[in-house]
Order: sequence, then C-alpha cells, then structure tokens
Amino acid sequence: MIDKLANLAQRYDELNNLMAQPEVLEDPSLLQRYGREHSELEDVVNKYQELIETDKQIADTQEIYDSEEGEMRDLAFEELEGLKQHKEQLLDEVKVALLPKDIMDEKNAIVTIQGGAGGDEAALFAAELFRLYSRYADKHRWKIEVMDLNEGKQGGIKDVTFGVKGKGAYSRMKYEGGTHRVQRVPVTEANGRIHTSTAKVIVLPEADEDTEIEIKDSDLRVDVYRSTGHGGQSVNTTDSAVRITHLPTGLVVTCQDEKSQLKNKLKALTVLKSRLWDLQEAQRQAELSKSRRSQVQTGDRSEKIRTYNFPQDRVTDHRIGLTRHNLPGVMDGDIDEFIDNLSAVDQADKLQSMFA
Repeated sequence: MIDKLANLAQRYDELNNLMAQPEVLEDPSLLQRYGREHSELEDVVNKYQELIETDKQIADTQEIYDSEEGEMRDLAFEELEGLKQHKEQLLDEVKVALLPKDIMDEKNAIVTIQGGAGGDEAALFAAELFRLYSRYADKHRWKIEVMDLNEGKQGGIKDVTFGVKGKGAYSRMKYEGGTHRVQRVPVTEANGRIHTSTAKVIVLPEADEDTEIEIKDSDLRVDVYRSTGHGGQSVNTTDSAVRITHLPTGLVVTCQDEKSQLKNKLKALTVLKSRLWDLQEAQRQAELSKSRRSQVQTGDRSEKIRTYNFPQDRVTDHRIGLTRHNLPGVMDGDIDEFIDNLSAVDQADKLQSMFA
C-alpha cells in the first residue's frame, strides 16, 4: 500500500507541473482533465504526507523514550501512544481514500417509481414515495424535474420518471433502488384489514456527454402523440408527447411533461441513454462473483429492500436490518439515517474485497 501511495504522490507532483505548462494552459479540455485527476488525488496524497510526518514523529518520540528516564520517559510514552493511535486512524482513512471512486456518484439521478402489487393502494403508495423523494431533494437543495407521469385514481400514480439534479444526487439516491413495501389499512377497506402493497423504485445515473453510450438514429423509432392527463384525457392540442423505442433492446421511453416536442425528445433520449448504460452495467455486474457483490447494492430490483408499516409506526430496511419508529418523518423525507448506514456498509464491503 505504501508503494502505491508513493506512486500517487509522484503523479500528483507531475500534475502540478503539467498544469503550469503553457501548452496545457492554452488547452481548456486538457487542463480540465488534469485538474480533475489532480483534485481526485489531493485527499489521499495529503493523508499520505501526514502519514509520513506521523512516522517521523513516532521515530523521534521513540528515541526520546529509549534515552530518557523518569518523568520525561513517561511523557514520551504518552505521546508515543497518541501518535500510534493517530497513525492507525490515518491508515484507515487512507484505505477509504484508495477505494476506486464511482465516477457516476457525482452525476444527477433519474428515478422511476412504478406502482406494483396492490392496485389503487399501490398507486397511492407510489405517489407518497414520489413526495418522499421530493421532500428529500428539498432538504439537500436538489431540483426535481418530472419527465413522465401517469396518474392513477384517487390521487395515486401508476408510474413516474423524474430527474434529481444536484451535486452527488446519484451517490445518495442509488441506495433507494428496489422494491418498497407498505403495510396499512387502505381508506377503502371497510373491515379494517391490513393490506400489503408494493412499489418498485429504479435509480439510474443521468447520462451526459461523458457517458460513453452510442445511440444510432437507425436504431430508434420515434412516435409522437398528444399528452394525456388523468383518465387518459388529452391535455394538449398538439402532438408534443414523445415515445422512443430502441429497436435492438426493445427499451421504450416516453416523455410528455414539456409542451415542446423537441424538449420532450431530448429528455427521452437522456433517459434512454441512462437505461442503456444501466444494461451494460448490469452485464458487467453479472460477471462478478457473488462474493464480490455489495450487500446493499445487489442490482436485483425485485428484491424487497424496505417495509413501511403504518399500524406499528415502523420502517425497516431489510438490507442492513435497521428499524426506526418514525414513519411520519420518513415519509416526509427523513431518510438520511438509512442512506448513511447503507453507504457505510457498502464502503465496508468494498474495503474487505480490496484488502482481503
């Protein structure tokens, strides 16, 4: 590990020199590429330099401890113990800093919520999850941008696709992908029986110009139609809604939120590109051995990840066994505790794989 750190520090110094060269300063794209790499290395290199300084302090203090007696020796011992503890902490931090960065983490997220088993009650639950994520986005000062919305009855949602735009949106939202289950007495239930309904949440990183996915025009079929609202009624007098079919894969994306056909087409293409990336990523993950897969990111969207039990005021995340009795707060977007714990377990899994 120390050799790897030394190589990274050497590369960091090289980048400092490169970014000062006139030919690099005159090339914005090259300067940006070097700057991004420099920024990614900065944290781990700083910790490496602190580790070197701590080792030097340990050696100096050990020398004092070995040569002194009485009170000075006792003071040196105390300082030595503190320095050794600090070194262990630094080593742990360095290991985390050495973990490969998920290049998708800083991207925006595209989220789809689909009402599952449970009919109208599932559609109502899907609408509540949409509100939950909207409130969660507000807390993080992210922007929600609806791309496609199909309403159900009684204020429910059959399915909705929306963008979550803001720094690190995907790094947090990715832990919400999977099947969410609700247990409660529906408003239409006369006998007071508890029903179970589900909604599926799909979270993708938003594809951008850096996402290497090729889409050929010849592979697309584009259909336009009038936007529809509740009950299938037309809400637009022009054919502004867009449906794009990717013929090689059969993927279908619709977008009807904008009044402009062009804007709807651009949004639909963004979603399609993200879903094609997801297909490639799923194939890559399938090649990994099961022992290397993360406990909290299985990629199986049929997996039940969380239960919301209204009669018991209980929310349980089944991936990490975390239960909280604060259902109103969770439904109002207070899910950071779940995501923080999921992220910590995910990081521990990766550390175990990397340093096993």
